[in-house]
Amino acid sequence: MKIINAKVFTEDNVFVEKEIYVDNDRIVDADNGDGMVIDGAGCYAIPGLTDIHFHGCVGYDFCDGTTEAITKMAKYEASIGVTTMVPATMTLSEEQLTKVCQAAKEYDNAEGAILCGINMEGPFIAESKKGAQNGKYIHKPDAAMFDRLNKASGNMVKLIAIAPEVEGAMDFIEKKKDEVVLSIAHTACDYAIAKEALEHGASHMTHLYNAMNPLTHRAPGPIGAAAENATCEAELICDGVHIHPAVVKATFQMFSDNRMIMISDSMMATGMPDGKYALGGQAVDVKGNLATLADGTIAGSATNLMDCVRTAVQKMGIPLESAIKCAAVNPAKSVKIYDKYGSITPGKVANIVLLNQKDLSLNKVILKGMAQ
Repeated sequence: MKIINAKVFTEDNVFVEKEIYVDNDRIVDADNGDGMVIDGAGCYAIPGLTDIHFHGCVGYDFCDGTTEAITKMAKYEASIGVTTMVPATMTLSEEQLTKVCQAAKEYDNAEGAILCGINMEGPFIAESKKGAQNGKYIHKPDAAMFDRLNKASGNMVKLIAIAPEVEGAMDFIEKKKDEVVLSIAHTACDYAIAKEALEHGASHMTHLYNAMNPLTHRAPGPIGAAAENATCEAELICDGVHIHPAVVKATFQMFSDNRMIMISDSMMATGMPDGKYALGGQAVDVKGNLATLADGTIAGSATNLMDCVRTAVQKMGIPLESAIKCAAVNPAKSVKIYDKYGSITPGKVANIVLLNQKDLSLNKVILKGMAQ
């Protein structure tokens, strides 16, 4: 297979018109001569996106704990241009989380987006900033509990959320910093504690601005600590609901597109009509792209990652090159799968998305070298 006439997103984070060659499931540096040609005229060719933080879509949730749910989610994600995924858990009992981890271990990646790991969002969070998480199952950071869950998953846990101010958090960070990406999340910590956590080995911020103290001129909080730490990356939900466009632009200036990771944080209503749904066992009302608990708390998003990219570019003034970098390149690097995914480079898996240049609408998805 070869793709011609498209503007191709390169590892230099620019678009260049050149041909792409695919042999079986890999990108290669020469035409294999199989005769299949895809004309990408009028299209951008970008790496398939990687969503490292979403809970569900099309009526299914990762915490259903079934391979059926993962399959349905994977097929939807691939259909919209997300070709690799690291879905997130919620704050649940260890028994429920074990079931989710076991389902991930058993999943065979036969179709749809490729399951590359687990983002464990909870239960090691702060009650006061639990957001849409279920406070009943909040647990103090426990390395032995994490080890049991990670073992059940076949060591698939890539990220784990932690509130650094709670008892045992700093010790947990020290113990696990070389095993998993530690992400400051659902936290009431101040600037000093966040800075200490980053110095101990935390390196990530879960859905920046949400479920944490704000950045103010006298109390910079965890956002200020993250911004000044050159090794800390930050997730951003660009769905038009969670963060004001002006703040999105300001955040890109603060962190640069080298450290931003766009996520969807989508829940099961994504790809579905308005109505009543659930997240972490709690009832959620969805209207448009707004999902809320009964008390009005925002409960994840109802927007997929590709739509977040479009929103960032078309409504928030983020350059397309930066948006693609933050939705395809940076997340793959964050969860350490960039050796196989995240760029259109010979040797990597041929996950390629063609977007129409006119409006960024989806033209074609190529998953593992196969046009979908």
